[in-house]
Amino acid sequence: MKIYTKTGDNGTTALYGGNRVSKASARVESYGNIDELNSFIGLAKSEITDEKVLNQLKKIQFDLFTLGSESATPTDKLTLANGKSRLTLMISETEIEELENWMDEYETQLEPLQYFILPGGGKSATALHVCRTVCRRAERSLVFLNESEEVRPELIKYLNRLSDYLFVLARYISKLNEEKEEYWNPNDR
Repeated sequence: MKIYTKTGDNGTTALYGGNRVSKASARVESYGNIDELNSFIGLAKSEITDEKVLNQLKKIQFDLFTLGSESATPTDKLTLANGKSRLTLMISETEIEELENWMDEYETQLEPLQYFILPGGGKSATALHVCRTVCRRAERSLVFLNESEEVRPELIKYLNRLSDYLFVLARYISKLNEEKEEYWNPNDR
């Protein structure tokens, strides 16, 4: 089977359920940003050695595939005639709570924040800060999509929580690697 189909040569793509839409549509933009985030998390993983963190990031990548597949599915195609979901996997409060639990655990090992942190540090922390900003973009694109087409609130909530997790994780990785955090302090000009 060839990887190319030539069906997108006219600037359209197929959504789950068969509808063709412009590759510039809000829905395609949203799941494209989720895909980009997943790739950046893969890049961050290549700089991290902590097994626990790597396992969490792998789980997050799996969840992002789940989230991406749902965001690629128009709401009217999510439910079958019998009321059941077409998708076997969907993001739920369970995945959101998992992120919260991981954050709570890491935060007990970090100094309280007094100033904004400048994105940076070593390669792994910096990569996680990039993931955080890409995650915020993915969240904004889902919010934008939700203004014209319904998006389940759990998807937006998951990305919101994930960006917080990535921030906390960047701080935790900096601490693990004994890298100094740099603060944005307006008094230090």
